[in-house]
Amino acid sequence: MSRNPRKNTSPRATIDDVAAEAGVSIATVSRVLNGITHKASAKTQQHVLDVVARLDYRPVHAGRALRTMRSALVALFVPDTSNMFYATIADAIASHLKDSGSSMILCNTRDEPAIQDRFLEEMESHLVNGIVLLGAVDSPGLRQAVANRLPVIFLNRRPPAGVDAPYIGVDNPLAGREVAEHFLERRWIPAGAIHGPLTSSASRGRYQSFRTQLARAGVKLEKRFVQPADLTIASGYQAAVDMLSERPYPRAIFCGNDLIAYGLYWRCCELKIRVPSELAIFGFDDNPLNEWLAPWLDTVRVPYEDYGAAVARALSLLSESPRRRIPREVILPHRLVIRR
Repeated sequence: MSRNPRKNTSPRATIDDVAAEAGVSIATVSRVLNGITHKASAKTQQHVLDVVARLDYRPVHAGRALRTMRSALVALFVPDTSNMFYATIADAIASHLKDSGSSMILCNTRDEPAIQDRFLEEMESHLVNGIVLLGAVDSPGLRQAVANRLPVIFLNRRPPAGVDAPYIGVDNPLAGREVAEHFLERRWIPAGAIHGPLTSSASRGRYQSFRTQLARAGVKLEKRFVQPADLTIASGYQAAVDMLSERPYPRAIFCGNDLIAYGLYWRCCELKIRVPSELAIFGFDDNPLNEWLAPWLDTVRVPYEDYGAAVARALSLLSESPRRRIPREVILPHRLVIRR
């Protein structure tokens, strides 16, 4: 049984109810809740807070948001809510924002500029305290939001050319080079690659540096051993169907993310190609499920939890002073995960 019947049987308490119950003015209640301590005694303040708790009163923040032109809401834009990579980072960010008293709104852009722009316009009207773009696409609305000095932070994909805003993420080109060096050390030649959309700075950085590092060692990727794909299992599978349509097969394939790698693995199973003894698969992200479901997959691990802390810190700096110069680039550590 609930200790407070109001929660189940009565309308939500208002500031008028609190003032009447506490025997003080509405202005006194407002000042206490806003942390203005010099207008009431410590005893009165505690009495008001006790009544607030007893009535389960929850202040409406619209007035405060209008005064400060900022609310306690943070919008996180992701291109695919079904992707475990984005979901895990979203969870880490939400956890850290909760500790700072903020709440998160999740917006699924589906990687489409028009949808992203609609959400940007909507979030600006909500006076959000920050917009975190986990996989942004270039769009007119995005450039306008930055021009309007909205507190925008880019994650995973860098800001488009000409857009000055903070970036938080791993060094994708460095990771791609390290994967290439691993291929060379293992003598996994011929090599292949199923890369993500090259419009994404993350996918482009990984693939191009991988290809360049191999070329420096005198290893050229054959045209038929390079396939594009969306960052999904189905697209990875179709790319694998095209790449593995005839022998000989590559000795190893670098995939733009782990979901692409899953699709490739499924096609290998259909063709009875043994992984990794006949064909090694290398992914990117280190999906949290890999440890349980993909012991065959080598990959690049990104620090999911670090994203949450870095975003919370950047938003805190921006809220202190929107014009303050915060670090334009925060590079998080990555590492190669070799499971065999």
